[in-house]
Amino acid sequence: MEQVYFASDFHLGLDARVSSAEREKQIVRWLDRIGNDATHIMLVGDLFDFWYEYRSVVPKGFVRFLGKLAELADRGISIEAFSGNHDTWLKTYLTDEIGVPVHHAPITRTFGGKKFLIGHGDGLGPGDHGYKVLKRIFRSPISQWLFSRVHPNFAFALARYWSAKSRSGAPHRDRFSGRENEWLVQYCEELLQQTSYDYFIFGHRHLPIRCALHNEQSIYINLGDWLQYNSYAYFDGHDLQLDFFENDDHEILEL
Repeated sequence: MEQVYFASDFHLGLDARVSSAEREKQIVRWLDRIGNDATHIMLVGDLFDFWYEYRSVVPKGFVRFLGKLAELADRGISIEAFSGNHDTWLKTYLTDEIGVPVHHAPITRTFGGKKFLIGHGDGLGPGDHGYKVLKRIFRSPISQWLFSRVHPNFAFALARYWSAKSRSGAPHRDRFSGRENEWLVQYCEELLQQTSYDYFIFGHRHLPIRCALHNEQSIYINLGDWLQYNSYAYFDGHDLQLDFFENDDHEILEL
């Protein structure tokens, strides 16, 4: 029986409700627990608040998290990761060192006979045009080549400053303001006009959301985050549920 776990938006490196170091330990405890029965683990973007891979340099830290992923992968658990808008420059490090492939766009997977579309969710759907322009710039090989010329000490300091400014608008941006303003819901509805999916799994939104789509057969799930919610989803081969780890102060938005 397949047991598939999904989580996103760890934002390791950023202090929030608890420090980044304590949150990393929480994530490792969660991985320890699900490692007892998981067949697949899908890590759906923004695992790090910033990540950049120079040819011979990666950001320091996160050794407990990376070590736990290596341990689980060595036990034969299938682990896949996605880049998000904060760790868009995840390249080959996780694959080379741990054997975890990294996806940079939504992918389709079938578990238990159910069809899933899985991705971080940034830049999808209508709106957010400014970010979509920035995303193309950040993904540009020229931009990455230029950034690689900057010394890591300065580059990582600049990235932390940029991230702090980005999160300063988060309380407004992460607030639910009606189903009609949920761009990912609109994206899923539009995609269903072309092909069928049983589940859409995204992160990025920082809110744990479960939404029945217009065809009454497809479900959109947003995974929330680990800055506030410690939320994740799991599929047991029959049903998909949202749950929370070491957090009693939580709420699922049912749309």
